[in-house]
Amino acid sequence: MSEKKRKTITISLIVLSLVMIVSGAVRGEPFAVFNKAIKVCMQCIGIG
Repeated sequence: MSEKKRKTITISLIVLSLVMIVSGAVRGEPFAVFNKAIKVCMQCIGIG
């Protein structure tokens, strides 16, 4: 694979990753994941 093609693919994947991260943050997904993590941890130690 040529160096130019490899750089193009790498940059495209980085941009796509950033777009997905931002779209998830805008939708409030970090809060949903955090809340689920709290519930799982509470169940694991037997409090919740």
